[in-house]
Amino acid sequence: MILVRWTLVIVASNALACAGAFAADAKEVSWPRSWYEREAPVHVYGNTYYIGTRGLSAVLIVSSEGHVVIDGTVPEAASDLLANVRGLGFDTRDIKYVLNSHAHFDHSGGIAAIQEASGATVLSSPAGAAALSKGRGGPDDPQYTVITPFPAVANTKVLPDRGSIEIGSTKITVHYTPGHTPGGTSWTWRSCERERCLDVVYADSLNAVSADDFRYSGDPRYPNAAADLRASIDRIEKLSCDIVISAHPEGTGFWEKVERRKNGEANALTDPNGCRAYAQGARERLNARLERERARE
Repeated sequence: MILVRWTLVIVASNALACAGAFAADAKEVSWPRSWYEREAPVHVYGNTYYIGTRGLSAVLIVSSEGHVVIDGTVPEAASDLLANVRGLGFDTRDIKYVLNSHAHFDHSGGIAAIQEASGATVLSSPAGAAALSKGRGGPDDPQYTVITPFPAVANTKVLPDRGSIEIGSTKITVHYTPGHTPGGTSWTWRSCERERCLDVVYADSLNAVSADDFRYSGDPRYPNAAADLRASIDRIEKLSCDIVISAHPEGTGFWEKVERRKNGEANALTDPNGCRAYAQGARERLNARLERERARE
């Protein structure tokens, strides 16, 4: 039985953001090749697997009562993510939930296809759900004028801050982490092998990245952007955290850790300081961004 603890808010799909509109509105932008580069799935720990591309994270959490996917990377990689699920020996029709870090095409682009293939319920924050339903964020998204749209996701539901879902024996909790986008979220759960259980964190992007015309030091479209991001950084820093995977894997050195494990360091992916280091790096980048903005005033 799947137990769900949440407040449901159904966000209607916006027909204007369907595939046709997506194709017409998409901008010709050159994104990193690694975002599209397929990787074989990686067993992280216990019931947790990395199924994303080289440059974009996606995670599979499995149970005897259904599975959960976090993030969908780019639209072009959705079939690779599903193939990775099958390659691990799991049925994509058993994916019950798809969770999202934030509604940008490089993390949400494949969600509609994964939902269609599995019939899964998609969960996010209120702002995240609204953006998913339209296939892009609103004007308060710091990257609104430059980010590529993505296929809209139908019937997205809202999970309240610190709310959780339970699937099998795994409880997955959402932590709202806005700032990079207004609707950003991070996710935590415990993954076990025999008697040893570890706290796993899937951390949202914490970078103050934006279009050239957006100011984190004060922009009427999202005046609380810097304060929100700083609070999110603090929140990630304080999480109980044995293993951390960031939405962009290089943010927490995922592939370097995987390589160290291949070379015999069995616990290379376990890093109790990982969340603190990730947060500190983000804090330094935010402070540098604000200093640059003030210098231009």
